[in-house]
Amino acid sequence: MNIGTRILSNIGRYLPVYAVAYLIFLYLPVLLLPVFSFNDSQILSFPLSGFTTKWYAQLSEQSALLKALGNSLFVALISAALATSLGTLASRAVVKYKYPFKNLSYGIVMAPLVMPEIIIAISLLILFLGIGVDPSLYTVILGHTLLTIPFCVSIMTSAFGQFDDSLEEAAIDLGESTWGALRRVTIPVVSPGIISSMLVSFTVSFDEFILAFFLSGNRPTLPVYIWSQVRFPAKLPIVLALGSVLIVVSLLFLALAEYFRRRSVRLQTKT
Repeated sequence: MNIGTRILSNIGRYLPVYAVAYLIFLYLPVLLLPVFSFNDSQILSFPLSGFTTKWYAQLSEQSALLKALGNSLFVALISAALATSLGTLASRAVVKYKYPFKNLSYGIVMAPLVMPEIIIAISLLILFLGIGVDPSLYTVILGHTLLTIPFCVSIMTSAFGQFDDSLEEAAIDLGESTWGALRRVTIPVVSPGIISSMLVSFTVSFDEFILAFFLSGNRPTLPVYIWSQVRFPAKLPIVLALGSVLIVVSLLFLALAEYFRRRSVRLQTKT
């Protein structure tokens, strides 16, 4: 065994240790959030003072919090619908048709995935103010749609890529119109991918902070409201309780998105 193989073998033996240390470093702070949310004290330290659920009970009494939650739901629902619609059309064009500058246009659509969010936020703010549009929830919707389209395109490109075009051609040969074949054959087969795309874009939009901070004006979304409350120690336990609820909801949405993505793959395989 030469020196290079011996070094790689030794490194390989320590990879599980590295993986465990990485997961602890990544998720331990997140796990502390629900732990302190049940602590019967406003001071975040060990040992815990006692078990309580009063911070969760006080969530419903925070009118500003509920208003921010409503803003986030409004923004996330509309931006998810817009991003999924536009992303589905773009994916269909990328997979099915050949046209000039196809790779360039695909790269432009996917660019927000790699661009710093703060650059996108500042650029959009300058653009909106330049054309006379004040920051509001509608500008946040446009920003979140731009940000979440690449996620939708990635999911739907995979869904359309595994779709058998002969099914659509067979439907047209049997007398169905192009629109009818799309509505009755293509969309039902790729519908799990569409649902997965909507869930992912909804989750990304609901949790997004930087664009909402720059573009929301005087109607903050929930992440912006949480940031404003962190400065007040008395509000911190309620914020932790809210954060714990959001973690559970986000995990639930992502699990549903993964379920529908896998279902889409199974449907494509069967057809």
